[in-house]
Amino acid sequence: MERKTVVAALVFASASLAAASAGATDGYFSHGYGLIAKGMGGASTATASDTFGGASNPAKMVFVGDRVDLGIDFFSPQRSASRTGSTSFGPFGPIDGSSTSDSTLFEIPEFGYNKLINPRLALGVSVYGNGGMNTDYPGGEIPAGSICAAPAFGGNPGPHNLLCGTGRLGVDLSQLVIAPTVSYKLSEGQAIGIAPLFGYQRFKAEGLQAFDNPGVSTSSGNVTNQGYDTATGWGARIGWLGRFTDAISVGAAYSTKIAMSKFDKYKGLFADQGSFDMPENYNAGVAFKITPALSVAADYQRINYNKVKSVGNPSSLLLNCPAFGGTDPNACLGGSNGAGFGWQNVNAWKLGVEYRSSDRLVLRGGYNHSDNPIRSDDVTINILAPGVVQDHLTLGLTYYTQSKNELTVAYMHAFTNSVSGSSLFNKFGLPAGSETIQMYENSFGVAYAWKM
Repeated sequence: MERKTVVAALVFASASLAAASAGATDGYFSHGYGLIAKGMGGASTATASDTFGGASNPAKMVFVGDRVDLGIDFFSPQRSASRTGSTSFGPFGPIDGSSTSDSTLFEIPEFGYNKLINPRLALGVSVYGNGGMNTDYPGGEIPAGSICAAPAFGGNPGPHNLLCGTGRLGVDLSQLVIAPTVSYKLSEGQAIGIAPLFGYQRFKAEGLQAFDNPGVSTSSGNVTNQGYDTATGWGARIGWLGRFTDAISVGAAYSTKIAMSKFDKYKGLFADQGSFDMPENYNAGVAFKITPALSVAADYQRINYNKVKSVGNPSSLLLNCPAFGGTDPNACLGGSNGAGFGWQNVNAWKLGVEYRSSDRLVLRGGYNHSDNPIRSDDVTINILAPGVVQDHLTLGLTYYTQSKNELTVAYMHAFTNSVSGSSLFNKFGLPAGSETIQMYENSFGVAYAWKM
């Protein structure tokens, strides 16, 4: 593949990912990176099949050889939210309602490149994306004259969306990571690698007018309906891969938090004046070749969402805000310890099976189970980001062309899961009942790999 073709593919993938929005799987991380891994439940830490080591384990790249991967995953998340059991409050009516997010299909490109400089050293790059805080509710689910019309929510007569704002309700978060890789063989079967991580993210929010006032936010006017804002930052991933026999491989990797610049347009929404870092994470895996045709891989991944304040701080911190009788202005939206989405850390377990049915065809299947990051106490704010799926089944295959290039496809289904809880509005003295958020997902992707 000519160098200018590789550069063009990198530019295409980067530009497309910067504009794309992925959906939640393991929280808002993908269940796997690269369509080979996605067909195996995401298990890839101890395998070296493609050029996405920058997203999983950079040490593997020296075992991959000269290669280019280019693909696209069509991702379809189905999100819904509802509120029941609210009652009238003085002259204002109840706020029961339900809605389904309109945005249900996203195209997520992927790109990877690797070049052996010599038998012990490889240089490459992986381009991948995260997302999942993406919703697009139509609005108008709560009729005029409801509790949402009370002065505390701005006094607009309505109708309103599920969070008592006006117009459409939702958020859109896209994250792009470009990971150059350096991998080095310490010996024939042992390698280490490092990948500097350049992060780019884009965000917008709509329909949060009920939270956009000086009593709730430290920066009123920078909470909602400000259009897209962008942020950039840096981190690093390091990894190790050991091939102890022809049949057994073990790998591990660690990624620092990617420290991002702040979303200035939303410094009244996210904690610490618009901060939204990409979380620290680490993973470990093993791979076994049971027979020449049959292999099994298993991974464990930990994603520390709770260490990012805007993601992990509980939404109930708003109760400490002076507007609700508290004494800590830093607990307001946008404050140095402001309320967030309340996401907990996630443990993900991934299992994949690969069967080489012939010289031209490899079949794959997998299972991925992750913790649910959202507790019942934080359901209200997570109407915006209902990343509650836990169980994923995957299928995939690779077909080898006569020139030994590869055509890979993968399918994933994440089963329906929901979380219910008492509305956060109850804690403000309003008879708001309870809420439920629900989600399921499907994806289908195709990729092509050139052996150089």
